[in-house]
Amino acid sequence: MIKAVLFDLDGTLLDTLGEICYYVNETLRAFSYPEITRERTREIIGDGAKKLIERALPAGAQNSEECFAHFSAAFGSSRHEQTTLFPGEMAALAALRARGLKLGVITNKPQGATESSIAKFFPQDMFDFVAGDSGMFPCKPDPTLACYAALRLHVPIGQCAFVGDGETDAQTALRAGMFGVAALWGYRSREQLTAAGAQRFASDFAELEKILQNA
Repeated sequence: MIKAVLFDLDGTLLDTLGEICYYVNETLRAFSYPEITRERTREIIGDGAKKLIERALPAGAQNSEECFAHFSAAFGSSRHEQTTLFPGEMAALAALRARGLKLGVITNKPQGATESSIAKFFPQDMFDFVAGDSGMFPCKPDPTLACYAALRLHVPIGQCAFVGDGETDAQTALRAGMFGVAALWGYRSREQLTAAGAQRFASDFAELEKILQNA
């Protein structure tokens, strides 16, 4: 029986693609590099902000650390005006909490931006555990942070679900030994997620709720 559900953030709980694309391009402009498209942004997100910037920079760029620092500062001060929730999300999260499940967030998003996003879009008591990239744990797909979350929530790993829209989320669930569910409303296709090892899929939050209820 599932007793806790850990969620990815970008592409799973929040549609942040427009915001991420905006701040990546703001950084590229600041260093006189060519901007990238929204679709290219979709392709390169998922492995943390540092990898994001490295992939956005043109080949041969030598100042990725400086660009990353610029992006982190700008993104960390965002008011998240281009970010939205997904359809049916709040009702599903409320239903999961009403069933007594503990909810958590595990993301490769920088810690400061994670906390400000959660504070803006969700009630204060919605999540029992929230962790982004603070430098204390390896980024997903390393399962260490997910396992630590289970420990903090006092829930056995085998009774935790991990829900995410990316390859790193599917791999995190597998490596941690958690009940993985791939979110098809996010930034990756079913084929990409299947190739990463995903075995269960939810097309929307209503379907996710049903899957977790029967797990």
